[in-house]
Amino acid sequence: MVTMTVREALRDAMAEEMRRDGAVFVMGEEVAEYQGAYKVTQGLLQEFGPQRVVDTPITEHGFAGLGVGAALAGLKPIVEFMTFNFAMQAMDQIINSAAKTRYMSGGQIGSSIVFRGPNGAAARVAAQHSQDFSSWYSHIPGLKVIAPYTASDAKGLLKAAIRDPNPIISWKTKSSTARASRCRSSTIMSCQSARRGSRAPARMSPSCRSQWA
Repeated sequence: MVTMTVREALRDAMAEEMRRDGAVFVMGEEVAEYQGAYKVTQGLLQEFGPQRVVDTPITEHGFAGLGVGAALAGLKPIVEFMTFNFAMQAMDQIINSAAKTRYMSGGQIGSSIVFRGPNGAAARVAAQHSQDFSSWYSHIPGLKVIAPYTASDAKGLLKAAIRDPNPIISWKTKSSTARASRCRSSTIMSCQSARRGSRAPARMSPSCRSQWA
């Protein structure tokens, strides 16, 4: 068993999937040189280079559309928003392009893309950075929404999301980034997380248990 934070779990999930599949890449504001606003992409640029860890301009509508186009062409982008409050600029790309294309093409065109980033309130981030969009996106046909709380669930769910042929909204709450929990490093299916006040470790939910290659 190892102890890791949610930040480290998300980074490890992305790194493992990028090593496994050359079609996976990360793009977003400050994900490369700065290593992410919350340091979730720390070390990825050094390992995978600037063609797979891509810094974008501050234009959410533009780089979300670029990510959707890459997904429709067969790649597997992880599009990171610095905060999901800014994803409002990209709603048309997420809802009308990513979420609808697989259905409208009768399954002929996949849209394997993960929109990832922090969601919800936190201390000292002001009103425009504190909104929770869980209900909004959960009501959109074609989107899957995941919002893990612990490091073990964060890692397992993000790996599953990257391999899923559908568009996924993957959140972490801003306050959970540095939260640590225990997890066996060898296999995701055996991950456990211990929460203060619980009588026993909470095992990963059945939906997280997949046959990992």
